[in-house]
Amino acid sequence: MADHRPCTARNETPLERADRNFGELLQELRVTQTGVQILFAFLLTLAFTQRFPSLDTFQRATYVTTLLLAVVAAALFTAPAALHRSLFQRGAKARIVQVSSRLATVGMGVLVLAFTGSVLLVVDVTTGRAGGVAAGTATLLVCLGLWWLLPRLVRRAGRTEEVGTARTHPAREPVRRRATARPGAAPRVPSARLR
Repeated sequence: MADHRPCTARNETPLERADRNFGELLQELRVTQTGVQILFAFLLTLAFTQRFPSLDTFQRATYVTTLLLAVVAAALFTAPAALHRSLFQRGAKARIVQVSSRLATVGMGVLVLAFTGSVLLVVDVTTGRAGGVAAGTATLLVCLGLWWLLPRLVRRAGRTEEVGTARTHPAREPVRRRATARPGAAPRVPSARLR
């Protein structure tokens, strides 16, 4: 059966790989969900503070937009659990992992905007519009740098390192055992398929 054949350098089957990937994804989502929940709770309480009625139109628009972004981020980060629950034991684990990974990626993008809006609002209210815009822009740049640019730089460095290693240490031919084959039988070639 194809689902039980080892397919990766970890010598795991596709189902084992999907289980591992889903577990790793859930660990990532636990971290981000906590942040979103704290942000959402903070935003909900702002509407009930004494100073809220004195906000100007820009600040109110920023508040409502940020609140809605936090709700969307929370929905995106909890969607993998709902997807898994809906498709539980239906043989769709690999597809669940693929869709859940995309949901988490979009959720991170929405969370960046929610963080940016939150900082913009708080700094705008406390120090003024120029400070709020500057702080919001800085938050956006820091999040984009850490969540988008840094992973790409690390991936590129890994590729460069792999190419350098391959040039200095060419891959050795695998040691082949002398097989006692039947006369006229084609020799067996080991599979080089690794993921």
